[in-house]
Amino acid sequence: MLDKIINKTDDYLATKSKTERKKIGQFFTSKETAVFMASLFDIPLRASISICDPGAGIGILSAALIERLVNESNVEEINLVCYENDAETAQILEENLSLISKQIAINFKYEIVISNYITSQNANFNKIRCSDHICREFDLIIGNPPYQKVSKDAQEALQMKEVCYGAPNLYFLFASMSILNLKNNGEMVYIIPRSWTSGAYFKSFRRFLLDSCCIKQMHLFISRDKVFDKEEVLQETMIIRLKKDSSIKMDSILITTSHNNHDFKNLTKLIVPYSLVVSEKEMYVYLITRESEIKVLEKVHKYSQTLPEIGLKMKTGLTVDFRNKEYLFEHPGDSLVPLFYSQNMKSGRIVFPNNEKILQYVTTDKMGLIQINQNYLFVKRFTAKEEKRRLQCAMYIAEDFSEYNYISTQNKINFITTIDGSTMSRELLAGLYVLFNSSLYDSYYRILNGSTQVNSTEINNIAVPERELIEKLGLCLLSGDLTTTEKCNEIMEMFYGKD
Repeated sequence: MLDKIINKTDDYLATKSKTERKKIGQFFTSKETAVFMASLFDIPLRASISICDPGAGIGILSAALIERLVNESNVEEINLVCYENDAETAQILEENLSLISKQIAINFKYEIVISNYITSQNANFNKIRCSDHICREFDLIIGNPPYQKVSKDAQEALQMKEVCYGAPNLYFLFASMSILNLKNNGEMVYIIPRSWTSGAYFKSFRRFLLDSCCIKQMHLFISRDKVFDKEEVLQETMIIRLKKDSSIKMDSILITTSHNNHDFKNLTKLIVPYSLVVSEKEMYVYLITRESEIKVLEKVHKYSQTLPEIGLKMKTGLTVDFRNKEYLFEHPGDSLVPLFYSQNMKSGRIVFPNNEKILQYVTTDKMGLIQINQNYLFVKRFTAKEEKRRLQCAMYIAEDFSEYNYISTQNKINFITTIDGSTMSRELLAGLYVLFNSSLYDSYYRILNGSTQVNSTEINNIAVPERELIEKLGLCLLSGDLTTTEKCNEIMEMFYGKD
C-alpha cells in the first residue's frame, strides 16, 4: 500500500519543478521517514481512532500510520482528516485514500479538506485559546508542514498572533494549530526545522508548546542534506513527538539520532534529564546528541548570571554596507573612521586595513553608523556550515587605533560592550575572549543553536561567570602571548576543571 503511494509521489515529482514546490513550501516525506514517524506513537487502546494529517500532500504520512494501526493494533475504526490546499495534489490524495479504503478490512472513513489548514478552522486561533469555543480534536496528528515564511500581516499570522513575533514561518503556525487540535492525552509527531528551539522569534511558540504539551522524544539528523529525498532542503530538520498534557512532569526525554532518512535501524539513543533539555528561563530546547554534551550544559549552567546582569551586552554591528555606500570610502581621509568587517578578524586580533579592496572607512557625518572607539569583543555573526567553530571572536583594543575617536562595525559582526557606556578593561575584554573562544562555549552554542548565525539575543541569555572571574580568565591570557583555542581551553580548565 505504502509503496504504491511512493511510486505515485515519484510520478508527481517528475511533473513539478523544485521552484514550483518551493513557492508553496512543499517537500514530500520519504518512505523511511514516514514509517519511522508512524512508529513513534503510543497507539490508544480504543476501538475507534481519529487522525489528522495537516498539509497531507498525497498521503504518505497518513498511509504509514494507517498501515501500522492495521498491523499492530486492534482498532476497528479509523477516522482520518487530511488538509491539502493544492487541488492537483488533493486529487492524487483522494486516489490514494480510496486505494487504502479498498485494501484494509477495518472501517475506514476519510475527509479531505481542500483549504488552508489554519484559516479554514472554524474560529480564530486566538479566540479559541481564550474562550470555550470548540475546535476539531484528534487522537493522533502526524505532519510534515510547509516550510515557508509569511509576512506578519498574512492572514495566518493575524489569526495566530499569540505565537507570532516578527515575520513567522508556516511550519510553527501549523504545529501550533495541531497542538490546539489534539485531544487531551493525544500525541503529535511532526518533522520540522530545528530553528524553533532557540531565539526570540520562536519564544511565544515555545511557551505555547511547553505550556500545552510535554516532549516525549526528539530525533535529530546528522546529515542536514539527507533528510528529504530528491529535494533541496537547506534547513536542518528534526522529528518531534509531543503528548498533550500540561500536568505531566517529565523526568527525561529520549533523544535519538540517525545519519539520514535511510538508517533508522541504526539509531543512537540518549536519555537526557528533562530539566537539562528544556530551559525554564528562556524556554530554549537544547538539542543534545551525546554524553559529552550533557557535561557541557552542566558546566555552563552552574552559573546563573547573563551578560546584561554583569553590565555587558552583545549588539549587532551598525553599518549595513550595501545600503550606505554613499557614506563609505576605500581610502582614509578627513572626517573618516575605520569600518571593521569580519575579514579584519585574524587569530583573535584585529588586522586593519586588510588587502581586500573594500570600502573600509565611513564618514562621521552619518552618526547612526559610528560608535565610540573603546574596547570591544568582536564576534562573527555568520560562519560557513563546514567551519569547525561557530563562535569566532577577536579582541578590539581601542589603543591600537588611538588616532580615532570613533569607529564603525559592519552588521555581519556582533560586538560585546558595556551597558553604561564605560570603557571595558583590558582584563575583562581578554576574559570574554577566553570564554567565547573556548571549546566549551563553542560546543554550548552549537547545542543551543542549529544554525550558522550567531544571535545576539541568545548570547545575552547564555549563563556566564561573575565579572570578577571573567577578569581573572583575562589576566591569565594577558600573562602570555598565545590567543589560541588551546590556550583558552587550558585557562578554562583551571576554573571549570577537566572533563
